[in-house]
Amino acid sequence: QKPRKATPQTGEDTLNGHLPPGWQSYMSPQGRRYYVNTFTNETTWEQPSSVPGTPKSPPANCPSVLAVNGYHISGTPVHQLDSGHMSLRKASGDHQVTTFHYFLTLFCLFLQINCVTFPHPDVMPEQQLLKPSEWSYCDYFWADKKDSQGNNTVSGFEILLQKQLKGKQMQKEMAEFIRERIKIEEEYAKNLSKLSQNSLAAQEEGTLGEAWAQLKKSLADEAEVHLKFSSKLQSEVEKPLLNFRENFKKDMKKCDHHIADLRKHLASRYAAVEKARKALTERQKDLEMKTQQLEVKLSNKTEEEIKKARRKSTQAGDDLMRCVDLYNQAQSKWFEEMVTTTLELERLEVERVEMIRQHLCQYTQLRHETDMFNQSTVELVDQLLRKVDPAKDRELWVKEHKTGDIRPVDMEI
Repeated sequence: QKPRKATPQTGEDTLNGHLPPGWQSYMSPQGRRYYVNTFTNETTWEQPSSVPGTPKSPPANCPSVLAVNGYHISGTPVHQLDSGHMSLRKASGDHQVTTFHYFLTLFCLFLQINCVTFPHPDVMPEQQLLKPSEWSYCDYFWADKKDSQGNNTVSGFEILLQKQLKGKQMQKEMAEFIRERIKIEEEYAKNLSKLSQNSLAAQEEGTLGEAWAQLKKSLADEAEVHLKFSSKLQSEVEKPLLNFRENFKKDMKKCDHHIADLRKHLASRYAAVEKARKALTERQKDLEMKTQQLEVKLSNKTEEEIKKARRKSTQAGDDLMRCVDLYNQAQSKWFEEMVTTTLELERLEVERVEMIRQHLCQYTQLRHETDMFNQSTVELVDQLLRKVDPAKDRELWVKEHKTGDIRPVDMEI
């Protein structure tokens, strides 16, 4: 169930002031104080100490009997229950009836979400957000969500995993995009090199011929620039993207299996509670029936049989309380690990985005450098083109190919 924002509890700001740097204090859905290290994402039920060697404060007592997620049906934490509710283990029939009706009411006022039992919203106080100033994963993915068709539901944690897996797929596609860009650069460089060796117009002479030869040579220089660009793209952009993706995949698998195991264990504990509750119902009904038959003399049941039925009912009540206690312990562990894991997924997502940003910046930087090198390859061509002089070319050509000076032609009379 998604925690809802509430006014910070009295004294919480004061408590945070006594915590080591980076630690914040919050309240869990069980009504227990909870500590989160905003630097390392570490979570703990115990108050961290700022003085080395100083013992941490003892953990709050885990709710056990008559508790589901630490709340009484009125929304009061278990440790505040009055003494009348704590005497349920007495063997009298009146107390057994009270126990039966209490548990029946208790389970009617709780709802199951994400394989976890939570108090009904009408009877529970608002839960303070763990990170009220942020849109953090640890506050908004506790409830199940229906699919678009409304047929099936998916857990909040599964939605987070889908987000992470989508990011991993996007990372793969970005690497494929860079791979295609590398292929284009390699093919382009190959074609430029081939064109630079073409013999067309190789007989051009003079200053124009010199500029033309330099233009063809600049293609070979440009081809080398693009080959270097493609090589750097592969080593500095594509390869890091693929390597990070593989490590990211391992982290996702570890988180998925860890939370899945906890959910399975929690569901098993919940099923045990339901089984014990049904057993208590049956034992209580049997005790009530035998007691009523004895009172109206409709049966020859002995007092010994009544005592036996009462002992079985008492045992069933004890079994239910034990199962509830084990369920609360499992739920407490699930809550702690859920928060820790969602914070880890949040960290991985930030790391993924930052890593991609850095490597795309590297791509643009390499692109700018390539443009600068390309420009340098044609600068000499530009200089030679500005020096092209048809008169000088004609002079040079005439000097090399002249057949003789102009002389007077003799005329016969």
